[in-house]
Amino acid sequence: MQKHVLILGANSDVAKAAIPLYVAKGYHVMAASRNTVALQDLVEEKGIPEKQVTILSFDAADFEQHADFYQRLPAKPHIVLYAAGFLKNNEEALHDWSGSYQMMQVHYCGAVSILNIIATDTSNTHLEKIVGLSSLSGVRGRKSNFIYGSTKAAFTQYLAGLRQHLFQRRITVNVVVAGYIRSKMTAGLDLPESLMLEPSFIAQAVVGAGNGFVLVPGYKWKVIYHILRLLPEKLVARLP
Repeated sequence: MQKHVLILGANSDVAKAAIPLYVAKGYHVMAASRNTVALQDLVEEKGIPEKQVTILSFDAADFEQHADFYQRLPAKPHIVLYAAGFLKNNEEALHDWSGSYQMMQVHYCGAVSILNIIATDTSNTHLEKIVGLSSLSGVRGRKSNFIYGSTKAAFTQYLAGLRQHLFQRRITVNVVVAGYIRSKMTAGLDLPESLMLEPSFIAQAVVGAGNGFVLVPGYKWKVIYHILRLLPEKLVARLP
C-alpha cells in the first residue's frame, strides 16, 4: 500500500524541496498551499509524475475551513509536514498589529487548528509522524526578532506537548529548529553568508527525521542552538 504525505504550506522553499524527496522514496504527496499555481509549476519543472502529487488549496489562517479541508483529503496521511511561514520585520510588527497577528495565525494558531484535527482523528490508524518546521528564533527572546520568535517558540512548545499526547499511539512528532535559510522569506535581509543554509539541506533533514524530537540541521547551528539555550540572560540582552 502506498503511503501518503500531507504538506501544509507546501509553497515554502523547504517544502518545495521536500516534495521530490518524498516522491523519490515512494510516497504520494498531498501538497497544500494558497498558491496552487506555483505548486503546479514546480511539479512540471521537476518532472514529477502527476499521479504522485495531488495539489490542494489550503490557507493556514482560514480556521473555519480546516475541518472541511481535512475531510476532503483524497487519503488519510501517514506523515504530516507543517511548513507554512510568514515573516514581518520586527520593527514593523511592533507598530503594525496586522503583521504581528498574521505571524501568529500562520505559525501558531493555524498550526494548532489543523494539527489538532489531524491528531484527534483516531480513525486514521495510518498516521506515523508529524513534523513541524520551526526556527532558532524561538529558542530565546532577542530584541531584533522577538515577535516572530515568540510565534515559533509557541509552535515548538505545542509540538512538544503533542508529542507526549500521541506517544501511546506510537505517533512520532518532530520539530526542525532551523537557522538562516536562503529563501524568499529571508531575501533582502542582511544575514551572514557563512551561516546560510539551502532549503534542500533542511528538506533532507525533514524527510530523514527519526525518532528524536528536536532536529537542528547543520553543525554550526547545533552549536549556536546549545549556546543560546545556556547563555545567561544578561548576555542574551546584548545580542542583536
